[in-house]
Amino acid sequence: MTIIHVAAECFPVAKVGGLADVVGALPKFQNKNKEKAEVIMPFYNLPFTQKNKFKEIYKGEVPLNGVNYTFRVVTLLKESDFTINFIDIPELLYTDYVYSYDDTIRFLAFQIAVLKWISSWENKPEIIHVHDHHTGLIPFMMTQSYQFDDLKLIPTVFTIHNAQYQGWFSHEKVGLIPKFDFSKVGLLDWSGEINPMAAAIKCAWAVTTVSPSYMEELKSKANGLEDLLKYESGKCVGILNGIDTEVWNPETDEYLKRNYKKTTAVSGKKANKNWLCDQYGFNRNKPLIAFIGRFVHDKGCDLFAEVFTNYLNELEVSILILGSGDPKVQEDLTNLNDVFEGDYKYVSGYNEALSHVIYAGADFLLMPSRVEPCGLNQMYALRYGTVPIVNNVGGLKDTILDYKEVNGFGIVIHEVTVTEIKTAIEEAVQLYNNQLLLKKIKNQIMKIDHSWLASAKEYQKLYQKLKK
Repeated sequence: MTIIHVAAECFPVAKVGGLADVVGALPKFQNKNKEKAEVIMPFYNLPFTQKNKFKEIYKGEVPLNGVNYTFRVVTLLKESDFTINFIDIPELLYTDYVYSYDDTIRFLAFQIAVLKWISSWENKPEIIHVHDHHTGLIPFMMTQSYQFDDLKLIPTVFTIHNAQYQGWFSHEKVGLIPKFDFSKVGLLDWSGEINPMAAAIKCAWAVTTVSPSYMEELKSKANGLEDLLKYESGKCVGILNGIDTEVWNPETDEYLKRNYKKTTAVSGKKANKNWLCDQYGFNRNKPLIAFIGRFVHDKGCDLFAEVFTNYLNELEVSILILGSGDPKVQEDLTNLNDVFEGDYKYVSGYNEALSHVIYAGADFLLMPSRVEPCGLNQMYALRYGTVPIVNNVGGLKDTILDYKEVNGFGIVIHEVTVTEIKTAIEEAVQLYNNQLLLKKIKNQIMKIDHSWLASAKEYQKLYQKLKK
């Protein structure tokens, strides 16, 4: 079966969040399951595209907003686990960023170019799988735009990675979409605007989210799409994301200061923790709690500065934060570097190498998310023997069981507040002081299998159902 994934991000080419990790791993493991999966994404001006070589395989034009944009399709020449194809529209897509304030024209042009190229294929794909609102108009155009009549019988799958961002734009721009029967304009509309995510939910043959619990949560909290998701629930399913256990493997991870396996986890984690402690001036004997991620409201990180300011002096812990995003959160966390030197460190930005060492060296990973469709960080933490501290939502609910429960192994809160986060950190200290139990939990969590192979098989079942 030939599967084409269309997305705005794909690791290692361009990564803003978990979407990139999914699109960079699912095709790889679908190919291991004897499918033929490829990716189509924009050609950005980023380090990956600057360093690698590409071969042009198609040229075309996208007439949009009075401008004829010439585009080309290039494919990566470097050997990889799956083929990555790029839509190159220099005026719109060749940027040093993935997203900007208004991306309507950029991603609409990208989607039209994708379909124009696929329409030219003699052997059409059997499944087109699109991801998030940046590609949400593809199912509509495939079924409604006259130009793409030859694609209307190809099953489409739309995956919601985060329902908070829907790509809204005004009906004044409806003329940008390739011509269709205007009586069907309601398929584009939600609450008086053109809504690419809503259009995809209506027009795709199947809709998936990245965890079963998140699918259920969306029916009551989906930034305005609750009723639509309830109505379309018959074609909706939650499939838990996996992680690439070849990339995220403490035995072979080239970023680690010392590699380790289950039987050597104590000494291996200690070596990585010691490196972090020496790097940032922490006490090696205190529990090390880390956060890795973007500073957005969904992650609960807006409460960190208050938690640490009020309680860090009384908590016997070291705190390491790696991330960026909301300028106010960044400023507040930066200001604490001098106040709590030796017990706290905020490292701005994203550093892939450092993140791997943190997963290996930290004792606990803090994830007090208000919304977490799936979450990959907690799975990486488990793989490296680091205990997650999570809120009981979305994929966190599906993957982490509180250590006080039978066979439990994480620390779970049920409300994102300063008090709850402080209490969870106190629990982490108590658990750290019970080294016998902590060692048992670390051994347990390193055996949990969250690999992509199982998830890829679930998608395979869905694709087969659609083909029938």
